[in-house]
Amino acid sequence: MTRTRRRPYADQRPQDLGGGVSSVPVPIPGNPLGYTLVYAIDSPAGPVLVDAGWNHHDAWQALHTGLAAVSVDVRNVRGVVVTHFHPDHAGLAGRVREESGAWIAMHEADAQLVKLIRGLGESEHRDFQSEMMRRAGAGAHEMPSVADVRPEAPAQPDLELRDGDLIDVPGRVLRAVHTPGHTPGHLCLHLEDAARLFTGDHILPDITPHIGIYPYDRDDVDPLADFLSSLDRVAGLGPAEALPAHEWTFPDAAARAAEIRSHHEDKLERLAALVTEPLTIWEIAARMTWNRSWDDLSPVLRGMAAGEAAAHLRALEARGLIRRLPEVDPVRFVAVHS
Repeated sequence: MTRTRRRPYADQRPQDLGGGVSSVPVPIPGNPLGYTLVYAIDSPAGPVLVDAGWNHHDAWQALHTGLAAVSVDVRNVRGVVVTHFHPDHAGLAGRVREESGAWIAMHEADAQLVKLIRGLGESEHRDFQSEMMRRAGAGAHEMPSVADVRPEAPAQPDLELRDGDLIDVPGRVLRAVHTPGHTPGHLCLHLEDAARLFTGDHILPDITPHIGIYPYDRDDVDPLADFLSSLDRVAGLGPAEALPAHEWTFPDAAARAAEIRSHHEDKLERLAALVTEPLTIWEIAARMTWNRSWDDLSPVLRGMAAGEAAAHLRALEARGLIRRLPEVDPVRFVAVHS
């Protein structure tokens, strides 16, 4: 097993991980994560990629040359399995399809989101973002900065996957494991013939994935509960080497899943202690602990922080520990005993 600690992208190299699997680091322009690890699985009918990277000229060149370095010609790629629809994973899938005729596969829930995003006009997108932030209690000066940010929509997939589906990789047993939370259709991919798990963003070795809720004030979903259940499910798969989309490979996916679950339970406990008076989602997010102070977060990062705060508030609400005040705009939450 090769351990590939995260280093600056410039220090990364394509690697043969053994067992017919290789990894290629693909840069993410302007993002502190630095790169996405794209994996190539060999098969007699042509390689299958797990994720593809961000749709950018530099990323495409890195993917093309990186695959060549591990003896994969992008023109021979059989298919791309996208762990989830985010642009650093799905962005280049369409370009790979153009070059090779490869199929693109994605879980059906994320495929529906791609369809929705692709059909949303610019003004509709801005209106949706602005209204979501207003109802969360954001200041009017912060709304345009977030509302105008719109990553390019990925290509619509050819194949829609469900939990338990086998991926078309001749000679290998690669099974889709639905792990919602980071996105509604996030997939891990279990290479059962080698006890390996491609974890996408579901389980990362040093950081935790963003778990948000959009719009922030939805009360009909509970993505954090979905995520925690998905962690338990991965732990139940048994010993497996984890091949994540960021950072580095590591030997025990189940152990890391347990650590991440504990992290979120601690976060929920701390958050419940904050909601002693009626507060908006934005006010609560500003009081939470992030990797830098609230004042130092850009408007876009504040929007993501609010999404994460909203998901944790929704989980506390579903557990009966907090409640949202009725007929209040912006939305406010308070502890049930207050």
